[in-house]
Amino acid sequence: MSAAEAAGKRARSGQPPASRAIRFLRTLGPGIITGAADDDPSGISTYSVAGATTGLSTVWLALITTPMMAVVQGMCARIGMVTGVGLAAVMRRVLPRWLAFALAGIVIIANTFNIGADLAGMAASAHMVAGLPVVIWVLAFASVLLLTELLCSYQVLSSVLKWLALALFAYILTAFLVHPDWGMILRHVVVPEFHTDPRWITTVVALLGTTISPYLFFWQSSMMVEEEKDRGRKTVSQRKGATKNEIADAHADVNAGMVYSNLVMFFIIVTTAVTLGAHGKHDIATAQDAAEALRPLAGNFSYILFTLGMVGTGLLAIPVLAGSSAYVASEMMSYREGLGEPPRRAPRFYAILAAGIVVGVVLNLMRLDPIKTLFWSAVFNGVAAVPLVFAVVMIASNSKIMGKWTSSLVARCWGWLTFALMSAAAIAMFAFWNKQ
Repeated sequence: MSAAEAAGKRARSGQPPASRAIRFLRTLGPGIITGAADDDPSGISTYSVAGATTGLSTVWLALITTPMMAVVQGMCARIGMVTGVGLAAVMRRVLPRWLAFALAGIVIIANTFNIGADLAGMAASAHMVAGLPVVIWVLAFASVLLLTELLCSYQVLSSVLKWLALALFAYILTAFLVHPDWGMILRHVVVPEFHTDPRWITTVVALLGTTISPYLFFWQSSMMVEEEKDRGRKTVSQRKGATKNEIADAHADVNAGMVYSNLVMFFIIVTTAVTLGAHGKHDIATAQDAAEALRPLAGNFSYILFTLGMVGTGLLAIPVLAGSSAYVASEMMSYREGLGEPPRRAPRFYAILAAGIVVGVVLNLMRLDPIKTLFWSAVFNGVAAVPLVFAVVMIASNSKIMGKWTSSLVARCWGWLTFALMSAAAIAMFAFWNKQ
């Protein structure tokens, strides 16, 4: 029995409940992992580029993307809990076959390039701190991650990923070390800026794509299914439906993860804007460039924190990316799937997972350009997320699928607002590219 179920049982039996803080901490799991995985090396590089090149003009996005992320990820979590299967499996049932497979293909392609970009970012960071050729670090990280996902149980992997989420505190701490003008930052948070410069709009699309990322939709719903399996609910019929407390705990977990994710986004943009951007260092292409430029401005400690944080976030994000692809493909093809299954019982699931990491390594051996790939994978995600957000909101609003657990009117409004804003940003990006 899980901690959350035990707490619920004690409450129902009339025993004194645990304190709210302890109960809240016990509910944390898939949402925290998902939120932390969102700040992967690609995301960190995108935030760094945004701060260095556009200053504080995009920092307000951290405020608005928090409820957008929380609503969409909350819908994905609810879909997994209520239907008893992952988002890809639901899409296969309710969408036209060609559309469901097209969306799945987009996600898998985006995930694979993201894995390659993240391995490149991690390897470059490790090389900066500890030496050794970048290719050695790529192979080492890939091997460790692959063996971990193949050999560790879901319980062990989940626990490790939750602890790795702490690596993101490096970026929050770094922001305070550079002593920014918080009054000026507050003004930029509450007064949004808009520009028609193609580079600024592209940066906004990248920021949206690296925060509201398609792979997280599928990972979130599948992790809710894994949690159900871990509680002994092995069949779909046993997992269908949810209690009010289970829904509330899932949303608390998701909301905490999304707030954490966007806090990191906020602090990275602030750090790079008030140091690099303010000192005219706009030619930043990656987080490694940002770290190097930070050293003379903010000291060695900030440099090391910023650099090693990249490795920690990559170790967290790549299993999520590879796992997301494996869930999407397996659910679409009706293969046995799940990180809770041993490889011998779900060989095709683990083969797809391993293939994603292996292809990521190959991309690096082919001299993948980490500068372009890290940023443009975020832009690609920003465009790919548009139809997927539409699908998620439609499914979460469908009473035939969700029963009494359809999303609230407020959640649906935020979901459609997310779809509208991301669509507008993508359209504006393409429109202004043509006018260059």
